[in-house]
This record gives sequence, structure tokens and C-alpha cells, in this order.
Amino acid sequence: MFTKLIEFLVKLFEKFGITGSFSVILSELISAIILFAIALSLFYIAHLILKKTLFVFIKKSESKRDDLIINNNIFRRLCLLIPAYIIRNYISSAIPDYPTIYNIIILLTKVYEVFIYCRILDAIITTLSQIYDTYEVSKSKPIKGFVQVVKAIIYIVCILLIVAILTQRQLSSILIGLGTLSAVLMLIFKDPILGFVGGLQLTLNDMLRIGDWIVMEKSKADGEVLEIGLTTVKVQNWDKTITTIPTYTLISDSFTNWRGMENSGGRRIARSFVIDADTVKFCTPEMLERFKKFQLVSKYIEDKENEIKEYNKHNNIDTSNLVNGRRQTNIGIFRAYLHEYLNDCPYINKNMTFMVRQLAPTEYGIPIQIYAFSSNKEWISYENIQSDIFDHVFAVVSMFDLKIYQRPSSNTLEKVHVLEV
Repeated sequence: MFTKLIEFLVKLFEKFGITGSFSVILSELISAIILFAIALSLFYIAHLILKKTLFVFIKKSESKRDDLIINNNIFRRLCLLIPAYIIRNYISSAIPDYPTIYNIIILLTKVYEVFIYCRILDAIITTLSQIYDTYEVSKSKPIKGFVQVVKAIIYIVCILLIVAILTQRQLSSILIGLGTLSAVLMLIFKDPILGFVGGLQLTLNDMLRIGDWIVMEKSKADGEVLEIGLTTVKVQNWDKTITTIPTYTLISDSFTNWRGMENSGGRRIARSFVIDADTVKFCTPEMLERFKKFQLVSKYIEDKENEIKEYNKHNNIDTSNLVNGRRQTNIGIFRAYLHEYLNDCPYINKNMTFMVRQLAPTEYGIPIQIYAFSSNKEWISYENIQSDIFDHVFAVVSMFDLKIYQRPSSNTLEKVHVLEV
């Protein structure tokens, strides 16, 4: 076809007085332009046919996963191979008198084809990765790091093939030559290699998932894992800032993962306050009568008082002296009250450990710790529940003739000094 076209153009130019080699150059130039125009037109026609047929069918389907094929331009990239095929097979017929030029064009076309194949594989892998991400298992077994490794290998192979085509050498000989540069390559790709190893360990050992809340003080990360990549892990902190952590750092250094708490039945409350030791005392009958009016501990006081009386009577204890025998204390009744208060609180998980315990005394006083689990694990609700509990503690403690220890401020000491004067 192109031979006849060139002959026709040469005769046509001769009629206009253009003869010799110049007419041949013009004829073959026009022939090459027509070839490129045909190749480009076939690409647009093929893509238009796909848009009017296959694309319409895909968009009408109920599944949204097949839409990813269109979004990632897999078919468009396949259509890009059509011009390369046309030009590579017909360029020698379009410009037969210039073998050097058409050999260069064929060489560049082969490079173009390798690049397009690489882009097609990239799009296919991206699509498969995005389809995988729609499943719940992707949160516990993210594959983004592996996908990046596969893509990196594909592009490396693509570059090597292009070098082999341009230098017209065998790929094996190029690989042998690269062996001498292995040390340099290891240095260049050190981070991706360490990241791949780290990502592999994180995934296989189920140490990290997308959506986990982690704390890593060294990297100043305190938030939700958004992305686990080949070289970095992206964390959105509680204040909405983004922290990127090298993947291998999560293996070499320690971090806290709150997933265990989220998967459990509650979020732990373990906060203490200090009772002034000077306010701890044995309960007098008057105090016991007053404390019995507190509904949460009235039964406890009665049962405990009966138990103590029986014990003292059985052991012939002289109860006229406070030191002898067993007696109830205001701090003991206060602990019992707090235990019943927690038991009565609807926001505390009763199936998990909850207690009010006394810690070792310090120079500041007697620490009392509330150890329980909030049934609501959401951060704001958890903090509100914890605050409500201690609001009540600070308000009710004085009713048991106890005081919370608070270190005196300079203003307090100044007032005391003035009174003494």
C-alpha cells in the first residue's frame, strides 16, 4: 500500500515540476506522516469502541470493584500498543529508502512497547491491590509494601530491558555487568530493602494493622495507622498531624499498640489519689451511725459491725480501749463505698477486674487507686467517664472525715505564717 502511495506521490510531484531525490523525500515524508496518523487514529477508534461497549457494561454492573479497571486505565494502556504495532511493522514500507531512520524508529518503538507493558502491569497490580483493600482482611494483612516491591522490580526490569534494546546487548550480559555494582546497588536500595524486611515481619507477626492506634515516643507518633508502605508507615496523630515512621524502625525500636485494649471489653482506668494520713481514724459509734445513712455502704457497715462484734466477743477482747480488737476505720468504709459506687456505675465493665486498693504509703500520704475498665473505649467518652468518677470522689471524701492531700502552695504557707505572727 505504501509502495503504491509513494509511486503515486512521486508522479504527482513530477507533474508540478518537482523531480529527483527531493520528490522522493517529500513522498516518503508524507507516507510516514500518513502512517503515524493511521496508527494514532486506530488508537482513538479502539478506545472509543471500548468506551461505548465494555465501559458501559462495567459501569452498569452492581459491583464497584470492576470500576477500578476503568479508573486505573488498563484498557487505555492496552490500546496504546496498537500505534506501536502499526508503526513497527509498516515504517520500513513507508520510508524504504532510509533504512537508518526506520531502524531508529523501530528501536524507539520497541522501547515504547516495553514502557507501555510496564505501565499495564503497574495498572493491573494497582487494581488487584485496590480490590484486595475492599476486603476486611486487608486491615490485618496489608499488602501495600509487597505491592511496592513488585512494582519496583517491574520498573527495574523495564529499565534493564530498555538499556538492552538501546545498546543491542543481551539482558544476561547486562545483569552480569550489574553484579560488579551490587555493593553500590545495596547502598542505593538500603531503605527499600530494610523496609521490605520490616514490613514482612510486621505483617507475618501481626504486629501492626491499618487502623491500629500506636504510640512511639521516639518518633513522636501517637495516633491511628493510616498506611503501611514499603519504606514508611503513616500515622495520623490525635491532633490530626501526620507522622511518617521508617518501617524498619518499628522492628528495631519499641512501640505501644492499643489494639489489645480495643479488642477487649473495656479501657483501663488506673488512677490514684492521696489521702492525708492525719485524717485516718477509728470510727466512733456516732460516725458509724452517720455513715449508715449512705445507702451504698449501709449494709456493708452493718454486716462488718456484726462480724467485728462476734470476733471480739469470741476472743474476749476488751473493747473499752480502741487499740484492742478489731474496729472499722473511716478509710476502710470509704474504700467499701467507692467499690459499691463502681459496682453501681453503668459505665464500668463488671466482667473485668475492678477494685479500690490501697497502695504503699508515701511521704505525701496514703494513695488509694481506682482500678477498673470503662465499657466505653472511645477516647472522649472514656475521659468523661473517668473524670465523672473522680469528680464524685473529690466531692464525697470529706463526708468520711477524710482529706485529699494537696501540697501547700506559697500562698497557703504565707497565710499560715501571717496567722502565726
